[in-house]
Amino acid sequence: MKRLFAVTAASLFWLGAVAAQTTSPDELVEKVTQRIIELIQENRAAYAADHSKLYAMVDKEVLPYFDFRVMSRAVLGRYWRQASEAQRNRFVEEFRELLVRTYATALLKYNDEEIRMLPFRASPEDKQVLVRTEIVQPSGPNIPMNFSFYRSASGWKVYDIAIEGVSLVTSYRSTYAQRIQSQGLEGLIESLAEANRRGRAGGTQGGGR
Repeated sequence: MKRLFAVTAASLFWLGAVAAQTTSPDELVEKVTQRIIELIQENRAAYAADHSKLYAMVDKEVLPYFDFRVMSRAVLGRYWRQASEAQRNRFVEEFRELLVRTYATALLKYNDEEIRMLPFRASPEDKQVLVRTEIVQPSGPNIPMNFSFYRSASGWKVYDIAIEGVSLVTSYRSTYAQRIQSQGLEGLIESLAEANRRGRAGGTQGGGR
């Protein structure tokens, strides 16, 4: 999963708060790429020295286009249905913070790799679409990275990312199901909260996996 974390960080380059609700998912991905890349290139030293600035940038430019509640519901699966509303809200909050810190920190490792858009196919009436891209490596095969979007009342939202055919949601679902079986949902939520507390205190990537 570490490889999934690192590569998925590139996905953050494409999701920002500048696109209108009418912007199609592929246009959204393409239009905001340069903005995020420029921010990383211009502020790398400041972000490395103070991760709170990096997290704030991700919060502003990226998070509006992720639906963490939908992602959380998919990650927990049947345990979501069994959870209280308070537990659901706590899980969404802690899971969101963990992903933000993990991916934001990984952004600092971006080394000007080429991000290539692949042909986009969708109909105006589609409620769910897939935006396909790939990371071009100087040596080795290209890395496919696909974004799953759904049309919400406020515009297109990302609800899953697949790297080399591996779904982020599916990977977390498998890992967290095992942990829930051994420590319960409350135990899982508290372990995520503790990882986030350590991350905030140390300014480093969390260990809530």
